[in-house]
Amino acid sequence: MKAKISKLLRQVNLLFLADKMRFHVHKAKNRDKNLAFRLAHPDFKLPPDYLIYESFYINYESYYKSGKLAAEEFVEIYRTHGSREQPKILDWGCGPARVVRHIPALLPGSHVFGTDYNRESIAWNKSHIKNVEFNLNSLSADLPYEDGFFDFIYGISIFTHLSEKMHDEWKHELTRVLGKKGILLLSLQGKLFKNHLTGNEVSEFEKGNLVVRGNVKEGHRTYSAFHPEEYVKKLFSDYEILEHTESYSNNGKPEQDIWIMRKK
Repeated sequence: MKAKISKLLRQVNLLFLADKMRFHVHKAKNRDKNLAFRLAHPDFKLPPDYLIYESFYINYESYYKSGKLAAEEFVEIYRTHGSREQPKILDWGCGPARVVRHIPALLPGSHVFGTDYNRESIAWNKSHIKNVEFNLNSLSADLPYEDGFFDFIYGISIFTHLSEKMHDEWKHELTRVLGKKGILLLSLQGKLFKNHLTGNEVSEFEKGNLVVRGNVKEGHRTYSAFHPEEYVKKLFSDYEILEHTESYSNNGKPEQDIWIMRKK
């Protein structure tokens, strides 16, 4: 047993070491571009590099443009499917505010919240982002909001880093804080991501089972879950599926599935 634990710890340490090395490689690769962005946008507040890396990748222009574009798309989705003119909106797993920082200006009168389990990200957000209320949560499914509090919740690549047990628990917690007929938007790793799986994992995926690659800290970017359509529909069987956009290749990079659902 001790030998097995020791081997597991070595594997975890190697994964985190590789992740740190990847961080420094990406930082060096984008140094000139990032310097140019800072010079062109001196008033735009940027999080520390590692906070950006943990939830995205270290390209300041992409952090800004992709966050604003996603916010615009989410606001339009809410306007299409939502009903309240001044909704309460939650960015579940907001990280260093890449998307949520843009929401208040795009939807005046909305009440915008962000929550994340990364203490450093939440501390930075509270100090630098206005018009958004931030809360620290733990990995456990326990949010500091009343039942039915929100009209719209979105979570971008959050379930993709959770165990099956946490899928069940967080699904129930999100359902608890989402109001009746509230809108839930999630991005998940769908069938295009089968290219990342082993033969046995593909077999499980095609049976409709969630595939999880653990052995590292749950919630970390190196912890990965893959979502067959059948599994998602079963997990959210008490929701109305409004839209499902399957994953696609974007210049060789797979984009995650987008699921838009309404609480019944």
